[in-house]
Amino acid sequence: MKRPLLLAVFTVLVILTAFAGRISGSITDVKGQPLPFASILVKGTTTGTTANNEGKYFLQLNPGNYTIVAQYVGYIRQEKTITVTSDIATLDFQLNLLDLSLKEVVVKPGAEDPAYEIIRNAIRKRTFYLNQLDRFRCEVYIKGLLKLRDFPKKFMGQEVDFEDGDTSKKKIIYLSETIASYSVDKPNKTKIEVLSTKVSGQSDGFGLSAPQIVSFYDNNLQFGNLNPRGFVSPIADNALHFYRYKYEGSFFEEGKEVNRIRVIPRRKYEPLFSGYINIVDGDWRIHSLQLLLVKESQMQLLDTLRVEQLYTPYDKDVWVIKTQVIYPAIKILGFNAHGSFVNVYSKFEVNPDFERKFFNNTILKVYEGSNKKPSDYWDTVRPLPLLAEEVKDYHKKDSLEQVRKDPRYLDSLDRKRNKINLMSLLMTGESFSKEKRRRYVSIDPVIRSVQYNTVEGWVLNLRGTWFKRLDSTNTRRTLMITPVLRYGFNNRHFNSHATVVYNYGKKYFSSIGASAGKRMLQFNNAGPISVFTNTNSTLFWERNFAKFYEAWFGRLNYSKGIGDGFTLLAGLEYQDRMPLENTTTHSFKNYKDREFTPNYPVELVKENFKRHQAMIVSIGASWRPGARYVELPDRKINIGSRYPTFTLRIIKGMHGLFGSDIDYAKWRLSINDALNLKLGGNFRYNFVVGGFLQKDSVAIPDLQHFNGNQVRLTAGYLNSFQLLPYYKYSNSAKTFVEAHVEHHLNGLITNKIPPFRQLNWHLVTGANAFYIKPSSNYIEAFVGIENILRIIRVDFIWGFEYGGKAVTGFRIGIAGIGSGGDD
Repeated sequence: MKRPLLLAVFTVLVILTAFAGRISGSITDVKGQPLPFASILVKGTTTGTTANNEGKYFLQLNPGNYTIVAQYVGYIRQEKTITVTSDIATLDFQLNLLDLSLKEVVVKPGAEDPAYEIIRNAIRKRTFYLNQLDRFRCEVYIKGLLKLRDFPKKFMGQEVDFEDGDTSKKKIIYLSETIASYSVDKPNKTKIEVLSTKVSGQSDGFGLSAPQIVSFYDNNLQFGNLNPRGFVSPIADNALHFYRYKYEGSFFEEGKEVNRIRVIPRRKYEPLFSGYINIVDGDWRIHSLQLLLVKESQMQLLDTLRVEQLYTPYDKDVWVIKTQVIYPAIKILGFNAHGSFVNVYSKFEVNPDFERKFFNNTILKVYEGSNKKPSDYWDTVRPLPLLAEEVKDYHKKDSLEQVRKDPRYLDSLDRKRNKINLMSLLMTGESFSKEKRRRYVSIDPVIRSVQYNTVEGWVLNLRGTWFKRLDSTNTRRTLMITPVLRYGFNNRHFNSHATVVYNYGKKYFSSIGASAGKRMLQFNNAGPISVFTNTNSTLFWERNFAKFYEAWFGRLNYSKGIGDGFTLLAGLEYQDRMPLENTTTHSFKNYKDREFTPNYPVELVKENFKRHQAMIVSIGASWRPGARYVELPDRKINIGSRYPTFTLRIIKGMHGLFGSDIDYAKWRLSINDALNLKLGGNFRYNFVVGGFLQKDSVAIPDLQHFNGNQVRLTAGYLNSFQLLPYYKYSNSAKTFVEAHVEHHLNGLITNKIPPFRQLNWHLVTGANAFYIKPSSNYIEAFVGIENILRIIRVDFIWGFEYGGKAVTGFRIGIAGIGSGGDD
């Protein structure tokens, strides 16, 4: 919208507001306690508002006579009439708890509670109401608030400082408001248009934009990643297998009888709600609900999550949601936080005429200038008054943001942040910032910089990264430079190289990377053995599984997003490859039946390779059909799809170019995805097919390698074989097929085994396999336990080679410690 037009619209709003009357007041219980987010409605219409956390509300109406209705789940609604003039009027409400009347039902011993028949009727009508409002548009006001009740003075040895000058334990750590248009055309078309948004202390930020209705008419409900299996609705088709119900009485509203049903999980450690759901008698639709999830609901991260919803009639047959409030709470590592995320729905249009191609692959669009609205604008459109502490938070953090732009403040902030901590330098690495210039430097920890192998002996590998945001608003435009200095104390070789990566793209993400220098590489350039794993294996177990060569090299990589899920890929690399030999046999323990093997793949050759050169060109593309995007004013973000990702690469060894000795061509096509089976768990797969089209001159590093693993720590789950020797099946075959599948049960089965369900451990199972020819193939199956202390996974594996004996073993996976990487 152009500025003159925007100004005109704003002026009209101000003029109209001047002629409107304003009523305000509070909604409490009979004891004077506020009823947060209670609903206010003009009787006979869908016009209304919502109270804030303190039960206070305001409403703009044209002059006239009105009946105002106040509602809160679990309380008797109250009506009051008022004459609205141009003056400000006060209208308070005090609501009584529901005075439930019990039906005259004779319940014989062993007879079923009346609640079950009510729930059965609601289940029969579930799909009707799920699909009834299948095409609509509405406006949603969203306010997200997250507060701390307590936090530790120090965390992992570092002082906890929110850099806001406030030392109190209770504080707001997140506050945002958004007004969005929410459009739906079922079964699978949705679009969110953010009209205005703000975040406390972030003038360039975009607030929470989650207007989606959590529909309890769905069988399974998802709340982010709180449980990958989702949660079973109390009126799901199979709900009677999961829940017990108790009829607590009924009340009347607008001539309709509403049944209040208590929802009780049949078993602990199932993804189930507890609380109350109110069902309209005869219609068997949801009137309102108050439901709770707890840790025993197999909920991850949070301690509790409370959901409240209230529906109101749109017309005689159709009801629409009026308010939805979600209350999360968490206590972890000394941090105690809670919040409220309220959605207020208004301006419903049922069966609107959407313009042609309105629904596309952009499911959330944030309009230019939506985060630049003035305070006066928010005062006219905000449907519920801010709390005093919220007003204070906006003022304080917005003022602090301006202070933070002062170069003197940024310099002082850098001085505070850039102090060296010896423990961090040793274990996690250090980082330093120059906020004024948007520059950041990070240094790898000492524990990762000291390495050991049989070729170099002890190694000092120093690595750091210089990072710069190239402008203040577009976080896509960045420049990153990573130098690496490496010295082997036994072979006295000094290697160094640097990588430069430039990321850009106004709409779609693109990247250019360049790297050059001299470095150590594994014969399998994918680096299946991490330096941490190889160091431990060499020193403690006398196993030098990693095989290295040295190379002068130069590399260019390019990727460009072009929309609709497509990304183009290209690469060019030159290597002057030089063989290396072992220079030490030292280890902490000498095993009589072991000795170090030569520094080349003994499964493939009997001696090391001769020095040679290789020029390699690769082109490819990645495509995820049905890709969906979040569109910000300056860029688009791919957030995935319901379909798998297809990636095709063609790699050519260019004979004669810059003295290149290799001459081959190969291709590789991969298909991968993760399928959410909800209560059934999560199924992931990665299928690969490829082979050599030409193989006139193929060196060992250019072969098709399968990522093996011969140590206790696991390798990458969906691209590795956990019991396979590293180079035994490296090949130049015309065709090969590779498959990796795993099924995460996410609590299914284990939630019925007492020791496992209390520890929240989950089963995982799957298989890895490849096929080259009838006499050359391999398969392994595994079963494991994951989510041990949230970060550990243990697998038992059976491996079967053609013509060989079955092998077994176990592998341990620890988040953040895995296989892969050279430096």
